[in-house]
Amino acid sequence: MARSASRSIAQFVLAAVVACGAAATAGAWRFFHKDPSNPVVRLDEYFTMGWVAWDSSWYMRIAQEGYQFAPGQQSSVAFFPLYPLLIRAVETLGLNVYQSGVFITLLCGPLALILFTRWARTLTDEDTALKAGLLMACYPFTFYFYGAMYSDALFVLLVVAAFLLLEKGHLMPAVLVAAVATAARPVAPAVVLGLLVRRLEWKHARGEKWSAVDFLPVLSGLGFGAYMLFLWHQFGDPVAFVKVQGAPGWEQVPGWHTWLKVRWFERVVLAPQDKREAFRLAVHAFFTVLALALVWPTRKLLGWGYAVYVLAIVGLPAWSTKDFMGMGRYLLSAFPVFLTAALLLRERPMLLRGALAVGAASLLVLSWAFGADYYVS
Repeated sequence: MARSASRSIAQFVLAAVVACGAAATAGAWRFFHKDPSNPVVRLDEYFTMGWVAWDSSWYMRIAQEGYQFAPGQQSSVAFFPLYPLLIRAVETLGLNVYQSGVFITLLCGPLALILFTRWARTLTDEDTALKAGLLMACYPFTFYFYGAMYSDALFVLLVVAAFLLLEKGHLMPAVLVAAVATAARPVAPAVVLGLLVRRLEWKHARGEKWSAVDFLPVLSGLGFGAYMLFLWHQFGDPVAFVKVQGAPGWEQVPGWHTWLKVRWFERVVLAPQDKREAFRLAVHAFFTVLALALVWPTRKLLGWGYAVYVLAIVGLPAWSTKDFMGMGRYLLSAFPVFLTAALLLRERPMLLRGALAVGAASLLVLSWAFGADYYVS
């Protein structure tokens, strides 16, 4: 009897965790040895520090010191609370703050991929679900699921779980899980709209009439709302997380300059001064455009609910970014596009194998680069 797609993905992800962990460890070794002024790290710490870089320091500060908000300056309120709260909880088990963050990702990332494959199986056959799982597992920025001290793995695990529960008809548990998810990332509108439209579509497909209960997904934004209430109580500003995006260094100021991506055109097309930066920004823009191009095929293949979710989960950060930087990582949340891609590639096995090969190689390279402290996303 053929193995289930989720079991096959579990085995593949285990290998990916080991391989990407080794690459990140090698990157950390290089980082700590290329400059004699870097602190001395014990041999057993290279794996952990290979997965700690950039925004990881913000989560560390929140977990240890709580939130701070200084108008006009980069502040920790930009980062939502669920992940640092879990880090603080895991620390009580005896792990340090970095080990706790990496442990949470190592737990949530593989589980997210396994649940994603199970979700895909509710909408298609076993073979296509496996291909979708492999596409997501080999997506270049999925290394954030294999150990990086970031909140993406936690958020995607919760959102996929919510949609899986919804597909199985468990509305209230789906809403509760989604409400927790919206305390992890500032994309509550996408989760609320996606769940609501999919629920109404799900009932319609079964010939059932809508009722007031079917509108419960609007409560999925409670986690988001709870964080806003905290900010209002603590700092007197419920949208502080939005305002700090314009701080020097981040400079994500709402306005035409940002919306028209003037900075991206300057750095990539009009006057590129750093070839590495131009390539990096071009890659993030490419994946953003590709995800948006898959919105309509997602509508045709998976339905309006998932198309609305993808459009919102990709469109919100794409609209607010000045240069697409980080979008490659944010697209992990747009999980339905990986099933859409698998469905589109069913009759194109060579293209599918090529995408998996390139993705797997990129995973290792980016894991090493992250460990070596290069700015990749």
